[in-house]
Amino acid sequence: MLSASHLDLRAEAQQRRPAIAVPQALAPAVVGTWRARMVNEHGSSHVFAQLADQLAALGWASDAAEANSFAAEEREHGRLCGAVVEAAGGEARAPCAAPSVLPAHADTTPRAAALRNVISICCLSETVAVALIGAERLEMPDGPLRELLSQILGDEVGHARFGWRLLAREAGALTPAERAALAIYLPLAFAHLEAHELAHLPVGASWPEDAAQYGLCAGADARALFFDTVDQVIIPGLEAHGLPAADAWKARHA
Repeated sequence: MLSASHLDLRAEAQQRRPAIAVPQALAPAVVGTWRARMVNEHGSSHVFAQLADQLAALGWASDAAEANSFAAEEREHGRLCGAVVEAAGGEARAPCAAPSVLPAHADTTPRAAALRNVISICCLSETVAVALIGAERLEMPDGPLRELLSQILGDEVGHARFGWRLLAREAGALTPAERAALAIYLPLAFAHLEAHELAHLPVGASWPEDAAQYGLCAGADARALFFDTVDQVIIPGLEAHGLPAADAWKARHA
């Protein structure tokens, strides 16, 4: 349930609670980490719902239906993250901001506007999520928490692939003006991505060796993986479709 300023997923989360025993010393960090993820994942559902509306307005009905299914998956991710909060001794509720409004990008065509959002949401944010969650999953032993994370990871892979597939489908038909509109937007998209990710990957935390099995990662390692993902996956992927991603990344602070 989402009120104007509060997210409460206790009822749904308790039904999904994994059978894990979190050491008392790590419980506050586990609760805080997974509660933040709960809010972030649930918030992503509103982003995909708005993207679905934007795609439907273009007449891309099957793409819109897929984006709507992603919104449902993100809501479930929020419940699953809340379930870990409950299992660690916390409550799956938290203050939250109002849902973010997807940019309309009225300075360009509806198709380029939609592709700007697809790139930002799927090709950037979801691709980074796949890398970070995938690395986290590798650190977990077999068990209920790894199974839970595997479900989330599988969905995030689908979200990222959707964006890259849509970009590949439309890239060849873009007009020069539409292509320029995407290129102009990329530095802003990269700047937003970097600010968001670094805000959620603090470098100061230090955990015992077994903390990774509860989803507690070293912020410095996660940040390094983020930058590697941008450099080795996202930039080459966008460049392959004729977008000046390398230059845009360098210009993100301009």
